[in-house]
Amino acid sequence: MASGPDKSGEGKQGKRALSTRLTHAARDRKLTQGGVNPVVQRASTVLVESASKLFEPGGWTYGRHGTATHAALKDALAEIENADHCAIVESGLLACTIPFIAFAQAGAHVLVGDNTYGPTRRFCDRTLSRWGCETEYFDTTIGAGIEALIRPTTKLIFLESPGSMTFEIADAPAIATAAKAKGVVTTMDNTWSGGVFHKPLSLGFDISVQANTKYVSGGADVLSGAIFANSEALFARLKETIADLGVNTSADDAYTVLRGARSLAMRMDRHQASAVEVARWLDAHPSIRRVLHPALESDPGHALWRRDFSGASGLFGIVLKSSETLQVHAFLDALELFGLGFSYGGFESLAIYCDPQLKRNLTKPAYGGPLIRLSIGLEDPADLIADLDQALKALD
Repeated sequence: MASGPDKSGEGKQGKRALSTRLTHAARDRKLTQGGVNPVVQRASTVLVESASKLFEPGGWTYGRHGTATHAALKDALAEIENADHCAIVESGLLACTIPFIAFAQAGAHVLVGDNTYGPTRRFCDRTLSRWGCETEYFDTTIGAGIEALIRPTTKLIFLESPGSMTFEIADAPAIATAAKAKGVVTTMDNTWSGGVFHKPLSLGFDISVQANTKYVSGGADVLSGAIFANSEALFARLKETIADLGVNTSADDAYTVLRGARSLAMRMDRHQASAVEVARWLDAHPSIRRVLHPALESDPGHALWRRDFSGASGLFGIVLKSSETLQVHAFLDALELFGLGFSYGGFESLAIYCDPQLKRNLTKPAYGGPLIRLSIGLEDPADLIADLDQALKALD
């Protein structure tokens, strides 16, 4: 599916396609000073015009509050997620953890999808528990059944859809409806879709977060995260938390992310097309037990994906036929075009062996073989298929 006009909401520039909106976002002359791109404004000290403005509410008085470069990036990112408010932080992990810090507290209870990104789980298990906040993990396919897990002390529901290693799709509207009825804040890690193919805020979620490190920047050379909301009250709480933590992204990093974001819609279309082609080829390969990709008709989450998403990214999983660890390592080491790395969303293809880091409390899947995650980059899919074909011979 193309990333053309968003089927789940319009950006601030109206009905124009996302690719057009991103090309023209943040082109205000106050931000660009006549150039095509915004200036890279580096500042710590800010000189105000008069003494009366030193303590003016909402005034720009210190570099930690952001510069013109940050304002330009926020404008562009808000177009991607159809959001009224956007905050930028230094990493995707920080974007995931700040909502917990903002809305949870000692004695509180939070619900976290059992397939959530490992470092977010680590924060919950280590830091939240030390603060006296209880984390309960849930099966993200629970849908409206999550109502039974919500307690009077539940402050936040956090999940990612699809899961970044096992790719289950959540019934986001059902979970959002149940949470709103109980006054619980909901947060979605939306990194898999790049924000292009999935709009959590339009589906009823309060907060959407992303690692700009991945698809948005697209260059595998910057760490950045973003937090989105439409509620002014909720966003004020998030901004307070960010200010209290002293969080600030450098102007250079903000500029780098914005430069990548300009081509996001086009790149996501290419990632999607190549990944589906590679996934369908793998689905028919005799060494593959199963392909985990919601865009495939055989996937258990396909119907929900078709309903709530307008496309798919380049990240999916494969389950190998039963193999020893040494064979799995031989397969990975035989790959020539796929690098072995933990990130995704850049121009280069990557592969990782998931089993050693697959953490679950109640939904550990039994796939009957080793789980490999593939990130399909911008290489020609025929070349990637040829590379996988020769590397899979190491399993024989």
